[in-house]
Parts: sequence; structure tokens; C-alpha cells
Amino acid sequence: MNSIKSINIISFDVPYPPNYGGAIDVFYKIKYLKELDIDIYLHLFEYGRGFQKHLEQYCKEVHYYKRHLNPIKLFNKKPFIVSSRENKQLISNISKNNFPILYEGLHTTFPLLQNSFAKRLNLVRTHNVEHFYYSGLAKSETNKLKSLYLKTEALKLKKYEPTLDKADFILTISNNEFFYYNRKFINKTKYIPAFHQNEKVLSKAGKGDYVLYHGDLNIPDNIKSVEFLIDSLSNTSLNFIIASNTIPKKISKIIDEISSIKYKKTSSEDIYSLIQNAHINVLVTQQKTGFKLKLINALFLGRFVIANGKMIENTGLENECFKAETKLEFKKKALTLINTEFTISDLENRKKNLEKFHPLSSAKLIKELI
Repeated sequence: MNSIKSINIISFDVPYPPNYGGAIDVFYKIKYLKELDIDIYLHLFEYGRGFQKHLEQYCKEVHYYKRHLNPIKLFNKKPFIVSSRENKQLISNISKNNFPILYEGLHTTFPLLQNSFAKRLNLVRTHNVEHFYYSGLAKSETNKLKSLYLKTEALKLKKYEPTLDKADFILTISNNEFFYYNRKFINKTKYIPAFHQNEKVLSKAGKGDYVLYHGDLNIPDNIKSVEFLIDSLSNTSLNFIIASNTIPKKISKIIDEISSIKYKKTSSEDIYSLIQNAHINVLVTQQKTGFKLKLINALFLGRFVIANGKMIENTGLENECFKAETKLEFKKKALTLINTEFTISDLENRKKNLEKFHPLSSAKLIKELI
């Protein structure tokens, strides 16, 4: 029997409930590492999600720290996402053991600058190439002050990025990030597929009667994507459902005038049923960064997927999706697929192709490193 292993995990946020991308990856990472009998010493930055007792069942210890959101930190040379998470108590608590440290995101890497843990195994989970991500957000942001902050943060993140050289391993969430970081940090970069809740492919053979887009419509990138898809599908007879926990007024006003398009307010619980029963899931992103967990959910739960290149390229999931770039391509592919049955053969191929994306497989890759 293998001896018990232990690890410190520093999370940028409280990862429970797992209801957005970053929290999902962190929470299910904790869950599946626990399944592999790894003792987890969890360190969390709390700034609105509260203390979550649910996490204690997976962890040996759970420590909370306040994120310092004082605007004065905006003038710090370090990125705000890093400087607002500087914490002496965190350093003190990690010093009480000698276990490897897994930093979730560039956000939590302040301890790497201290050189206090140079003799430890230090692993950084990169959720994005952060300066690309923030630059992309700036382009989508219509508020000038927010856009200025995002552009400034992107510049600081690019300058701060060499801090990663202090880590022993950089664990990327997607192949795109792997290709980027592996050029800069040779022999340190490992691709660890995203963690998520899906253990089995639950797609249904047969046919559904609607096309679905799901996403958080508080995010400018998603708003642009929905506007693109509305333009693509509005002049068809397709039943198109837009699912989110909220909807901007301008989107609501547009779809009120189109009888074939409906908005459905959803929680994280009932979105899975909507994905599973759709005949087609349509996914669009403006940013080629990170890994889109909505893509994993659509493939583990749903039938056909139509997505643009920025959503699927270098994911290893290209063969499971129909690629479309223009509005006309989305329209034509949707009109063809709505009359195409998702067969038992399609389902079996899906199961085979998604085996390597099982979250336990990703947890085993981390266990091998520590």
C-alpha cells in the first residue's frame, strides 16, 4: 500500500459551491486528490463566498485568509490579483509543515517571492495565460475605467510572469497554455486536464428539439457570444434557448421580439438537464485562453456541439465538435444537425474519446509529481 502523501493547496477563492470555472477546477481537484488518499491542507482567500464547512470533509485542515481589496493596492508594482492576496499568516501556517505546495493561479504565488519555501516542491496551476486573459477582458469591457484597470493589470501580469521560474512545475489547464509556457519554462510544464464533476458520459442517444447556449451573461465575452448566436439563428425555425442565471436588458429586449428564441433563468443544478436534453449545444468564445468547462459539460452531458475555433482548438476535443466560425456556418450546421439523430455509435465514440478527461486521471498525474 502506498504511504499517505500530503499537500498544501492555496486557492485564490473559496471553491465551494463549485459554480464557476475556477472554483470548479479547484473543488474537484480537492475531491479527487482526497479519493487518492492525499491529505490536503487547504488555504483559502475569502472575499464574499463565506466559510464553507462542506470543504472540511475533504481536507485535513482548512485555513481562511481575508483578501485585501483596498484600492491603494492598485498602485502596487505587483498585479492587484497578487498583491491583494499577500498574507503573513499564510506564510506562517505553511511553515508549520514541510509538504509540497500547489498554488492555484498566478494569483496565489506571493509566497514564491519570499524564497521561504525554495526547498519544497512548488507547483503552480495556471488557469490562463493571465496577461492574455486580462487584455481580452479589456477589449470586451465598455466601461472606460474598468478597461483601464484591466489593461494595466495585463501589463503588470506580463512583467510578473517570470516569477513562475521559481516553481518546480507549472500545471497548465489546456494545451494552448502548455504550448505557451513550455517555450518559456522548458521541462517544467505539464498539461493536467481540467477537473470537473463528470465521471461518466451521460449523453442521450436520439433527438432533442432545441438548440442551447448556456453561460454567465454577466461576462462581456459571453454577451458578445450570445449576440453573435442570436444573429446566426434568429431567421430560422430553430427553437433556440439561452440559459443563464441573469440576462442583460439589451439581450432581453432583442429576444422578446423573436418568437423562436427564449431565455431560461437557470441555477447550476437545472442547467445540466437543459444541456442533456438539447439536440445541439452551441458554444462561442472571443478569447482563446484557459479551458472552457462549459465545453466539457456539453460533451459529457449533451448530444451535438457546434463551436468556434477559439473554443475547441488544441483541446483534444476537436473531433467531438462541429466547427463553425461565421454566422452563416453556425446557421447551416445547426439546420443540418437538428434533423440528424445522435446514435448509439455516436455515444460509444464519445465515451471512448473522453476517457482521458476523467478527473481522477488528472488527480493521478498530480499524485505522481508529489
